[in-house]
Amino acid sequence: MSVEEILSRDFATLPEVIAEQAGERPDQLALVDAKRQLTFGQLDALMDRIAAALQRDGVKNGDVAAACATTSVEYAATFLGILRAGAAVAPLAPSSTPESLVMMLTDSGAKVFFLDKGVSDALAGVADQITAKRVSLDGSDAGVPFETWLAAEGAKPAPVTVAPEQPFNIIYSSGTTGTPKGIVQPHSMRWGQIRRGVYPAGAVTMVSTPLYSNTTLVSFLPTVSNGGTAVLMPKFDAEQFLKLSQQYRVTHAMLVPVQYRRLMERPDFDSYDLSSFVMKFATSAPFAAELKADVLKRWPGGLIEYYGMTEGGGSCGLVAHEYPDKLHTVGKPLPGHDIRLIGEDGKEVPQGHVGEIVGRSGAMMVGYHNQPGKTSEAEWHSPDGLRFIRTGDVGRFDEDGFLTLMDRKKDMIISGGFNIYPSDLEAELAKHPAVLESAVVGVPSQKWGETPVAFVVLRKGKSATAEEIVAFVNGNVGKTQRLADLIVVDTLPRSHIGKILKRDLRDGYQGKALA
Repeated sequence: MSVEEILSRDFATLPEVIAEQAGERPDQLALVDAKRQLTFGQLDALMDRIAAALQRDGVKNGDVAAACATTSVEYAATFLGILRAGAAVAPLAPSSTPESLVMMLTDSGAKVFFLDKGVSDALAGVADQITAKRVSLDGSDAGVPFETWLAAEGAKPAPVTVAPEQPFNIIYSSGTTGTPKGIVQPHSMRWGQIRRGVYPAGAVTMVSTPLYSNTTLVSFLPTVSNGGTAVLMPKFDAEQFLKLSQQYRVTHAMLVPVQYRRLMERPDFDSYDLSSFVMKFATSAPFAAELKADVLKRWPGGLIEYYGMTEGGGSCGLVAHEYPDKLHTVGKPLPGHDIRLIGEDGKEVPQGHVGEIVGRSGAMMVGYHNQPGKTSEAEWHSPDGLRFIRTGDVGRFDEDGFLTLMDRKKDMIISGGFNIYPSDLEAELAKHPAVLESAVVGVPSQKWGETPVAFVVLRKGKSATAEEIVAFVNGNVGKTQRLADLIVVDTLPRSHIGKILKRDLRDGYQGKALA
């Protein structure tokens, strides 16, 4: 069966199509990083060795293996090799606290844990709580060295049969000290993303966000499945991004808005040859209309913004180069995606009214791993019984069917493309002996798009400086969740029913845009 025939099927698996790509184009580059390159033939063989080694270590069809490391060719191949063994991947954020990483490893039930030295060093204090077999992707003493652990060259794994609703990956929604939610995405969801057709054979895609992020996977997976080349960056750097784009004649890229801003602000941006670009994508955070306009004006190729959730449901797409007068919106629902707006009473609101955004499509999570209650809270069912995913965002459709986001109902903060939950930071603040109550909001940041700021009321008879409290909290949370500022106030503004008015805090913040 040819690649074209596999991709035309209603369902197949990613490892199947990569095997066929290896047969049709064995010498085509599949993965590239600063240290190593793999062709499709080499990638397919390495996936076999990884899958065979996992099966040797007792990983069965339907089990889970976890990975937490800097992006590399080895990491990308391991992600794909885990899938070939029939297991689900739990990609974890290295910026998470050690306690959160242990919690996620335990919750996922991972039997094998792939990591690197940086993660191993961070986990030193809790290493005895990790029961999964450790494999070091960078050859360090973080675990069994990757090359030693691999099955012998030419090894083949036992074939597995994967069902469409079988877990493909478990992405954890929070890396703070709160309890993370494992979002279980099935193979059918990923197959639908692969078949969208926006990454053609021969595409060269820059991968500049981490492999544990859904933002990355919706770009990386279709690229390799469709016979393209993924150029992997271990860490985003604007100058390096531009140099690699020029060197490899990059055609596609998925970026978060803060990365676009950093690129466009470079004085030398226009000196790079970016004429190879066919399409650029954006997601994960609010994308300012003026920044979209600047990208369209100065960066060759089209620009598409996606709005959606890791949990799936419905997504919208703004084809910005075709609708320059709609840059303030996130576009229209994608084909096959049903987006509706509901009021506080759970009923759909009339056209033109503001409501919470709920969505339904073929790309939907199975649920939150081991948390049926949270899964139920995230769902809305239409009067005719159809299941939708609630976004927690509110918006309004205009007369042309374009969706404008109004605010985030859940007050979630998106910083540098990563989700920060204020309640987790507020829980940490509550542990400080001088803090009576607190509220955390997101404020504008030139560097991150948004960043968390805390407002704190002190206990009577207690004293502490803002700097002391910030140091206390930031020492106990992941790197991406750290507070940027803290204001000590006498009282927190509340509604007549006692709800803290976070919008008032956000609007009244005197720090304005933070660096």
